[in-house]
Parts: sequence; C-alpha cells; structure tokens
Amino acid sequence: MFGFLANPARFMAVSRWLTPILGALAALLLTIGLVLSFSAPDDYQQFATVRIMFIHVPAAFMASLVYVCVAGASLIGLVFRHSLADAAAKAAAPLGAAFTALALATGSLWGKPTWGTWWQWDARMTSVLVLFLLYLGYMALHAAIDDEQKAARAAAILALVGVINLPIVKFSVDWWNTLHQGESLFRKGGPAMPPVYLWPLGVMSFAYLFLFGALWLVRIRTEVWKRRANTAALKAAYR
Repeated sequence: MFGFLANPARFMAVSRWLTPILGALAALLLTIGLVLSFSAPDDYQQFATVRIMFIHVPAAFMASLVYVCVAGASLIGLVFRHSLADAAAKAAAPLGAAFTALALATGSLWGKPTWGTWWQWDARMTSVLVLFLLYLGYMALHAAIDDEQKAARAAAILALVGVINLPIVKFSVDWWNTLHQGESLFRKGGPAMPPVYLWPLGVMSFAYLFLFGALWLVRIRTEVWKRRANTAALKAAYR
C-alpha cells in the first residue's frame, strides 16, 4: 500500500477523492458522538464533568497516535530520502500538537473538579506535556532551517529520539503512582466502563481519527503543491 501511494501522482489522485469521504465520516461521527455524549447520564461521583472524558480521552489517544505517524514518516524519509514521507511528517506535526494541546486543556478542566487542582506534575501529565514540547520543537526546527532536505533530516532525528517518550505516556500510570486511573478500555476482562459511556467514547474516538485523516491528507496535498510551485519557480528563474 505504501509503495502504491509513495508515488506523488498516485497519492494526489487517491487523496483527491479520499479526503472528502474521511471528512464526511468525521462530521457524521462527531455529530452522533456529541449527541450521545450530552445524552449520557451524570456519573455518581463526577456528575456532569464526566462528559469531558468524551473530548479528553480521544484527544489524548490521538496525541500519541499522530506522533507515531510523524515518527514513522520521518523514519521512511530519513532512510529512503523520500520527499512525500517528509511532507507527510511535516504535515502531521501541527495536527498532533493541536490534539495534545486539547488533551492538556481538557485534562486540566477535568482535573480541577475531580482532583481539586488544575495541574499536578505527575508522570502522565508531565509526559504528555513533554510530548507537546516535542511537537513544538519539531515544527520550530523545521521552520528554522531554510534548506528543505536538511530541515527534514534534522526534524526527523528529533522525532525519532522523541519516540522514547511514547511508552512513558502509555505506561506511566503503571510504573508510578499518579492521579490518573489505570487502563479502563483495553484490559483483560474487557472495558471497565458501562456501555452508556463506552459508546459515545468509541464514536468520538473514530470521529477524531477520521478528522485527523482528512486534515492530514489536506495538509500533505498542500505541501506537495507548495513544493511543486517552488520547483517551478526555481526552474523559471534559471531559464
């Protein structure tokens, strides 16, 4: 599949029709997810604030998933010197930063009434903050170097080094004592939450996933067009 889409012309052809499909699915699932989220009953301990979960948890999941995409595309670009992979990594980073910022903001809003504090430097919160800083560092490094190829290589190395933070984000609640609870979804014996909360959470998670897919394709296409325009301008300048 990657070999097929690695060709820029084929990628542009496929993404032209795939992008609106993913966007439509994201809009539909977001609508359904929000309706299910607001119709879910109050929790007996957290009351109405439990609904923040339907925004926060998918955002936190996407924060790590998008970084995997950035690192994976960076590795392909670094090893095979593939410009489309570099463009994919560069295009994904701002989206990952946005999801991470949303996770941090909604986590803070959820934490105040639940834990009595807006912020606590526990392992999960700190590692997610580090993830956000990695995204910012990746984007800043890309912007600081004028040569596109050198910028892609330098940013790719940073992205790959930052992968070490992903297991810390995932397993921090198991390795250290944190305010966050343990795994509630993907655990032995099945999810710990009732279906009335599980369904809206699942729908919102897929909505976020499709939204990222649509926006990622739009950003990659924009990057490809921009690079084509720059190449055409350089050729015209040397004629």
